[in-house]
Amino acid sequence: MDRRDDPTANAAPLPFDGKAFVATLPGASGVYRMLDGEGGVLYVGKAANLRKRVGNYFLRPQLDPRLAAMVAKIAKVEYTATRTEGEALLLENELIKSLKPRYNILLRDDKSYPYIYLSGGEHYPRMAFHRGARTGPGRYFGPFPSAHAVRESLSLMQKLFKVRQCEDSYFRNRSRPCLQHQIGRCSAPCVGLVARDDYQVDVRHAGLFLDGESTRVIEELAADMERASGALEFERAARIRDQIATLRRVQAQQFVADAEQDADFLACKVAEGVACVHALFFRNGVSLGSRSFFPRPGVETGESEVLAAFVSQYYLERPAPSAVILSHAIEGSELIGEVLSERRGRRVEIRSSVRGDRARLVEMAMRNAELALGAELATKESQARRWQALADVVGLGAPPERVECFDISHTMGEATVASCVVFDANGAVKSQYRRYNIAGVAPGDDYGAMRQALERRFRRARAENGEVPDVLLIDGGKGQVAAARGVLADLAIDGVEIIGVAKGEERRPGLETLVLGAELVEKRPDAAHPGLHAIQQIRDEAHRFAITGHRARREKKRETSRLEEITGVGARRRAALLKHFGGLVGVQRAGVEELMQVPGINRGIAERIYAALHG
Repeated sequence: MDRRDDPTANAAPLPFDGKAFVATLPGASGVYRMLDGEGGVLYVGKAANLRKRVGNYFLRPQLDPRLAAMVAKIAKVEYTATRTEGEALLLENELIKSLKPRYNILLRDDKSYPYIYLSGGEHYPRMAFHRGARTGPGRYFGPFPSAHAVRESLSLMQKLFKVRQCEDSYFRNRSRPCLQHQIGRCSAPCVGLVARDDYQVDVRHAGLFLDGESTRVIEELAADMERASGALEFERAARIRDQIATLRRVQAQQFVADAEQDADFLACKVAEGVACVHALFFRNGVSLGSRSFFPRPGVETGESEVLAAFVSQYYLERPAPSAVILSHAIEGSELIGEVLSERRGRRVEIRSSVRGDRARLVEMAMRNAELALGAELATKESQARRWQALADVVGLGAPPERVECFDISHTMGEATVASCVVFDANGAVKSQYRRYNIAGVAPGDDYGAMRQALERRFRRARAENGEVPDVLLIDGGKGQVAAARGVLADLAIDGVEIIGVAKGEERRPGLETLVLGAELVEKRPDAAHPGLHAIQQIRDEAHRFAITGHRARREKKRETSRLEEITGVGARRRAALLKHFGGLVGVQRAGVEELMQVPGINRGIAERIYAALHG
């Protein structure tokens, strides 16, 4: 039958019958996924009993307005039965992380957390900041709540134990002590100013200190001080005495009253649709610092729901402490504790009703959560005002939802890079930043570079039906704006407001000229206008992102080109040299004998390299 003769061919799809679907569900544990009419995932949840849990959405007489709004969009529900509720918890976490459903509470910070790395298998191990896979030989201490906490700890370790923190390529090529030794923060093992055994003692003490065994370190140092004094080595005894005094001061600052604590204290505050979780981290009675998190609110945004989602997502991705102390009781705390205990190999306690020192620390976390949330709300309000002011200054009827800005960076036409930064009403969306290496354009042709970058960006958006901005900022004047308008016209992309931001006299902030509309009308807002401030912020971020990429590309090109000029040094040998010495600077510092240690480099080639780099 011809489709045109079928009366149901163009009929609207039937609404989802939730009650009928619930009747088909098993009473087993599992995970359910709620989908909209386009197949997008609205919500992911777990259940000890799928029929009862999913039935709560469709069989209750009245739902919370936010929950009702989500249920109204449901076109399909899928489920996966699991053997246990613990398996359902793990699967739920994986699906939330990969699918990022609109109505789930999401922990937005997806970076791996930083550690302190103490290398192993070396005569003179190094201590360093580390983020990423923990596959290298040695020990990893952490995770720390922030990069700042790691750097603070590394700075302290330099003062206490003088273990090197330099890169191996730098260490291997030193001929005299560096500045760190001169200011008393490294014992200069690179040039043999410390005996290997003495250095290994410092390394062992550093590891003990990071393990929370500072008292044991002090006891060993005290015994060593007595031996030095007995041997009439009074200068050495005085140095150890000062080291002990510093350790005791640090111990007094970091020590927690309940010294056996290996715990995190989490407090949550929710207001005006924004959630904040503040965490205090303690290991072996030592504070590792604190951090505020702002999960994306979901369909249920009470403090208990946010904490439950946070604990599951956060600790299933990283090691849990012995105790997680919460400001609010959460549903399923026993199940979460069992799963975390199984993954950790030791018991993990999740509690919310505590007294004494623990209660004091929960109160401290709650106070910090309230302060951080207040600051976040004030920032959002300020951002909203700036966003409205931006709309006013460029003549838009309403604040834009998405702004993109393009900038070009090069040095006399060399290594041209274009940047694209993205902002929305909440600020920078760094995960969507992009850089474009420009090729096939005459050196210094900024118009051509801008056209190429825009074509690559918007051609892909057209092909993949991707997002396009409401406002497109171009760092430049009428020429750049005309180039941008031409690209979007060729690709038949409309609805994008293109605005040029031309620098003022002597590039002074506040003197920018905006180029607006098809007629390329010039407008100079008042220097104090908050809309201009918003544009300056976005433009400056695009410039920063472009110049960072340009410098990296330029240095990489120059590194390679210096070696390309040397006869007998092909791509494979160049790569081996740069890898072995950690870059061109390391190659330049190496002598002929050191160059010969690189695979594929014989004496003749080593002498040519040395002569070319030092001639």
